[in-house]
Amino acid sequence: MSVRVKVCGITRCEDAKAAVRLGVDAIGFVFWPHSVRYIDPDSARRIAVNIPPFICTVGVYVDPDVAWVEETIQVVKLNLLQFHGDEAPEFCDQFSIPYIKAIRVKQDTDLLQYAERYRTAKGLLLDTYAADMPGGTGHAFDWHLIPRYLPMPLILSGGLNSTNVAMAIKQTQPWAVDVSSGVETAKGIKDEKKIFAFMQGVKQL
Repeated sequence: MSVRVKVCGITRCEDAKAAVRLGVDAIGFVFWPHSVRYIDPDSARRIAVNIPPFICTVGVYVDPDVAWVEETIQVVKLNLLQFHGDEAPEFCDQFSIPYIKAIRVKQDTDLLQYAERYRTAKGLLLDTYAADMPGGTGHAFDWHLIPRYLPMPLILSGGLNSTNVAMAIKQTQPWAVDVSSGVETAKGIKDEKKIFAFMQGVKQL
């Protein structure tokens, strides 16, 4: 089965169109105001209306309040939520659309425990731990820390690019991969050639 691809941190319509044309399955909008890839809901909506059918639009959050999540869902017409903070399962599960939970992986992270705690999630997105950043570090973590069997879909993130994505997929067997900085020329500005090369890496296997 082919591995799905999400390009996250989209801020421009032309980047979204290029990503879709090159075969990605999902587009991510970062609604955390402290991110260099932050986009406001109205700007995200103007991009989302040009996304063709069967491409998933994902809202990305870090410890948001309920009203902010609800506003972005309604304005942008999102398909999926992605929580990157310390949100409790009960918080994540209260909205009208499904969610995935991001886990920042380090040596002592118990991913099986997280899978049990967030069993209502559609999947776990595994990202690189950094003390001062909830995501988007641009660095990979040790993929050997992922259990051989994770009882829910695995979305691999953190430092992926065209040179390592094939190896990452071969080692971790994820349901999907998530890329942001690995296909950028600048923070929030995607590069069509890098997206193409990344997709070629995914298709190697």
